[in-house]
Amino acid sequence: MKHPISPTVDCVFKSLLGSEENKNLLLNFLNAVLSPQSPIFSVEILNPYNEREFYSDKLTIVDVKAKDEHGTVYQVEIQLAIFSYLPERMLYTWSDLYRAQLQSGEEFAELCPVISIWMLTENLFSDSPDFHHHFQIVDQENQKRLSEHCSIHVLELEKWQYSETLNTEDQWLYFFKEAEHWEELPEIINTPEMRQAMATLERFSEKEANYHLYQARQNALREEKTRQRLLEAALQREKEALQDKEEALRGKEEALRGKEEVLREKEEEKAEKERLMEILKKAGIDPDV
Repeated sequence: MKHPISPTVDCVFKSLLGSEENKNLLLNFLNAVLSPQSPIFSVEILNPYNEREFYSDKLTIVDVKAKDEHGTVYQVEIQLAIFSYLPERMLYTWSDLYRAQLQSGEEFAELCPVISIWMLTENLFSDSPDFHHHFQIVDQENQKRLSEHCSIHVLELEKWQYSETLNTEDQWLYFFKEAEHWEELPEIINTPEMRQAMATLERFSEKEANYHLYQARQNALREEKTRQRLLEAALQREKEALQDKEEALRGKEEALRGKEEVLREKEEEKAEKERLMEILKKAGIDPDV
């Protein structure tokens, strides 16, 4: 390639999986990641790739939305920065797509499953070695699923490791993780779909207009990532400052409780002394003698 191109930069990602000319790649990707019982044969892309959207709004949230022949809705998104509220954002975008299926007067029975796939370039679940996580609404104690309609997949590229045997999902993760550094496609993933995906990168690399768009998006993403990092750092500092204040307050409260306890003990000691003196007086004994 003339210039290195990362498939994780949003305009490239959207062109790979969200353009009409690459619709077969989206189908291949969905079947690879989801391993459905019945393969997905066709999809309608609901928000096709349009390079003008990247020029007009440098901070637009880019995802791929599609619907298959059965009405199931798919959302695929790439995320380059990890922040504390990302899980809530995942759930919110899923619920927004689920709710949007019904218009006024329509019945709940018309709702179809919504499947979200989030590809992360950094780790979100550092306490787990798995790179593919599948979340659903499940009663953990009884292992009972509330509904088949909620499904959120999270793929952590940083955890994925190369092996000599790659299934189709591995091929895609290998591509998204390493393709920026390739001069040509590795033989182990030299399939028609991967060749088509590589050709998309080459178009961004060779065509000057596309490469300028790629650079602009990369710069915008760097700025946004930096802003997110600064925001997270500021929130962490505020959290730590609040914890320090709460700890200091607890210390003061404990000190106050200690003083109150000492005072109460002195009062109890005085009352006991007075009680004993009263007993002595009633017995005709002068306590002062």
